[in-house]
Amino acid sequence: MSLVANTGKLAGRTLFITGASRGIGKAIALKAAKDGANVVIAAKTAEPHPKLPGTIYTAAEEIEALGGKALPCIVDVRDEAQIQKAIDEAVKKFNGIDILINNASAISLTGTAQTDMKRYDLMHNINTRGTFLASKLCLPLLKESNHAHILNLSPPLNMNPYWFSIHVAYTMAKYGMSMCVLGMSEEFRPLNIGVNALWPRTGIATAAIEMLTGDVSTSRKPDIVSDAAYFMLCKDPKTYTGNFAIDEDIVREAGVKDLTPYACDPKKADNLLLDGFLDEEEAIAAHRATVTTSAMGNIENLLPDFFLDVPTLAQQDVNQKSKGDSGAGGQIPALFETIGKSITPELVKKTQAVYQFNVKGKEAGVWHIDLKNEPGACGSGEPSSGADATLTMDGKHFAEMFAGKLKPTTAFMMGKLKISGDLPKAMKLEKLMKSLKTKM
Repeated sequence: MSLVANTGKLAGRTLFITGASRGIGKAIALKAAKDGANVVIAAKTAEPHPKLPGTIYTAAEEIEALGGKALPCIVDVRDEAQIQKAIDEAVKKFNGIDILINNASAISLTGTAQTDMKRYDLMHNINTRGTFLASKLCLPLLKESNHAHILNLSPPLNMNPYWFSIHVAYTMAKYGMSMCVLGMSEEFRPLNIGVNALWPRTGIATAAIEMLTGDVSTSRKPDIVSDAAYFMLCKDPKTYTGNFAIDEDIVREAGVKDLTPYACDPKKADNLLLDGFLDEEEAIAAHRATVTTSAMGNIENLLPDFFLDVPTLAQQDVNQKSKGDSGAGGQIPALFETIGKSITPELVKKTQAVYQFNVKGKEAGVWHIDLKNEPGACGSGEPSSGADATLTMDGKHFAEMFAGKLKPTTAFMMGKLKISGDLPKAMKLEKLMKSLKTKM
């Protein structure tokens, strides 16, 4: 729900938006389209994602349905030739570029030891290098515009060591985007090009996040970011530059007094999940639980299977025990007994992975599932052949997860579930969970 009215100030202007096939990038594109703006959809999603809706072509259809004009371009922001080709096509169709929005980003919320260099390079090449490169290549056209803006979806440069300590590689990559704002705003000031950053104060319910968490009730809709971006882009770039803006501050400046309609669940409008990098003790406290030893990657490829469509085990297998201290065996043995009954030769053949579960708390112990060595195995203790992936979790949370009371991604992102080892193989556990559902 958009609460900031369109003014028509972007009519006829051309926006070049990276990562605009879905999420916040598309939301900004649709807001501008209502003014009659031209939008270059510079994104890599040309084919439908199996789990996420939207491609550059479907986004183009939505933009034009709202009165804008669209140019879908297949662009990987790491590829200079692809960016330049999209810019050249924009010049041919729209005669220039007025506004660049650096939205494309990759994320890996991992500590130093758990961040492999492939993911490190991916984040820095997309976030920092991609932002710098797109800005550099668009610069000649922006210099010709009388309403030139660069807007980066990046956080304020908060030098609190905490934001580095929990995921230093990701922080460096996102702050690289923000440093582009810091430097380019001053460098381009004589050229009358406004360069600013925008960051959400709370979690934003994009399709990718909804796919991952299954619960966006404590998030806000992308509309608050697109409303804020629109208001910023309508400002005079000659005087509005070098700002690190927060979405809710901007929409309030635009005249929005009640932010409740932006909340996915209005009942939770006063208890929203705060975003990272904010210079607030409340934000730090909210994120202390997110430190994990797991590996996370580009948001579009992040855990597409394991944290999706998590089935529910039969409640009697979980609830017939009290909270871990009644019954002969407790709830964890009951869970693994159910899992063991679900192992089939077909599942072993498809999965080809061995898992170790380090259960903490009242029912502390080590368990394993062998879906690599035929005929498969499940039981207590470490796997005889070594684990491909190790999952660590408190017994209470573990039972809640298999009972369907706790979403695995929610547990993962809150630090209740930690994963180490081979992440792609950990993702294959989703097949086991699906097979459990069919047997209940």
